[in-house]
Amino acid sequence: MKRRILACVIAGVACLGVAIAAIMPQQPSATVLPQIDRIVVDKSARRMQLFADRKLVLVISGLQLGASPRGHKRFEGDERTPEGNYTIDTRNPESAYHLSLRISYPRPKDVAYAEAQGRSAGGDIFIHGQPNRLPFGRAPGDWTDGCIAVSNAEMDALYAAVQDGTEIEIVP
Repeated sequence: MKRRILACVIAGVACLGVAIAAIMPQQPSATVLPQIDRIVVDKSARRMQLFADRKLVLVISGLQLGASPRGHKRFEGDERTPEGNYTIDTRNPESAYHLSLRISYPRPKDVAYAEAQGRSAGGDIFIHGQPNRLPFGRAPGDWTDGCIAVSNAEMDALYAAVQDGTEIEIVP
């Protein structure tokens, strides 16, 4: 009798695992990219284009942005994603969001504008994956403080292919 109950429990757990796997969002398989030398982010289209040797090699869609995505980032805490030309200036393997690449915001003119208003321009704007505390999938909606979030699988590919100094253009 105990064996029969154990067999039923094991079968139930196996079925539950299959059911969970069926409803979980699937991450794309690992993408190996050439070294990326230019990134173009279109905020309104929620799209990131990756270029190598002036050729488009990958488009990532479904970007998640700051909670107030319209308009250029002006101040710390405005939850906007900056717009303009920047570079990737730091890589962070210890990020709270599955890997991250820092964008060189703020530029001197961003700082000058904020200071003229008696405020801080903010900083620490990244391309990053999903929160490490999230067990799987993606957090819903726009949830960053002005960063650009992608899936963890997409971030793995970006982290491997994007070096410090890579150009990034962010357009409205």
